[in-house]
Amino acid sequence: MKAYSCYLFDADGTLFDTTELICQCYFNTAKVAGKGRLNKESVLSSIGMTLRDQMEIHFGPLTEERFRYLRKIHMDYQLSIYKKYLKLCCGVHESLKYLTERGRRCVVVTSRMRPTLDIYLKETGIFSFFEHFITPELTSRHKPDPQPALKALELLGCEPEESLFIGDSTFDIECGHSAGTATAFVRWSLNEPGSLRIAPTYYLNDMRDLCIG
Repeated sequence: MKAYSCYLFDADGTLFDTTELICQCYFNTAKVAGKGRLNKESVLSSIGMTLRDQMEIHFGPLTEERFRYLRKIHMDYQLSIYKKYLKLCCGVHESLKYLTERGRRCVVVTSRMRPTLDIYLKETGIFSFFEHFITPELTSRHKPDPQPALKALELLGCEPEESLFIGDSTFDIECGHSAGTATAFVRWSLNEPGSLRIAPTYYLNDMRDLCIG
């Protein structure tokens, strides 16, 4: 692995572990909506998509009104329990500190909406390491489409060949690859490497693998 000028980080499953938090929120949303208990494997396989895409997998096609109703149930519950479940993945704070102290530029590229992203980044003490936050509100197309990564590069003023996209799902790897960046898959992901539709440039065993150069 080499050092890069710009680092694009996915959030859920890459920077912080929100797996159980997300599962509990979907279980609660399904219960309140009268859906019955969702299959945990189905919930896990949808992590990394936008909230609407996830919800349509679990609840079927949604009108805008129905989506807003389910989203409110989901997010209100998430904000009521997140402190119990939210935690940083191993080595994240140390690695971000290392990179930014050496002038490397960092941005979050996520399918999580901006309000809860800000809360979780601040709660875990890593908000200040990032220059920009690419969330679904900023782009018309979303991972695995390259648009979120391209938006990040535009805001940073970085070239793709100077940049590395780090993520825990095939959506991240495809997004970065299509934008022309190098890519790194985190081995602490619940997703198996075999689930990737495109091979990443690197595999990370620990976020501190980035602490080079």
